[in-house]
Amino acid sequence: MFGRLMPREGNFFELFNRHAECIASGSRSLTALMTHYGEVATRRQYIDAIDRAEKDADKVTHETVTLLHKTFITPFDRDDIHQLISNMDDILDLIQDVAESAILYDLQRVSPEAQQLAELNEMCCDRVKAAVGMLDSMENAEAILKICTEIDRLESDADRVMRSAMSKLFRDEGDVRQLIKLKAIYELLEAVSDRAEDVANVIEGVVLENA
Repeated sequence: MFGRLMPREGNFFELFNRHAECIASGSRSLTALMTHYGEVATRRQYIDAIDRAEKDADKVTHETVTLLHKTFITPFDRDDIHQLISNMDDILDLIQDVAESAILYDLQRVSPEAQQLAELNEMCCDRVKAAVGMLDSMENAEAILKICTEIDRLESDADRVMRSAMSKLFRDEGDVRQLIKLKAIYELLEAVSDRAEDVANVIEGVVLENA
């Protein structure tokens, strides 16, 4: 039977927590960007905040992979560690993609649905941070699994919002260029919640194998 407390050699949990904080920070900035997108003067500050979070997270990912190669005893399966940190990194890469695409496409306005998707993503990311923060002890197994279920539910909510948004977009949007731009933004926003679900699935697997 696996020990109730995970081995702490290598400070992997500290790295996971640092990365998860970057994810939460980036998602908050994305929500702010989508909410205040019409305020042109403040767009750049939110985009810059997302860029900083993504760069900080990349450093943590690199540290984690380097440590993985140097550490003999890991807290759980090496492949799971690599998959966890890679999937976490994908979340922030997509958050950055949303912000960069909005500027590159010269998007003039965002919709309430885009704001709603950003808010759902922020909730997903907050729960990723919460689940990661409890991974160092399998005494938290039940609470972690509950959070993973919440992430799955939020991802399903994001799917429904995107389908509704797409239907409304193709039904009501008369500007073809705006339609193409918003469609791309919707798809990127929805992908963020998909990656959060991927993280939840890895965490769930780790807990079920080791609790």
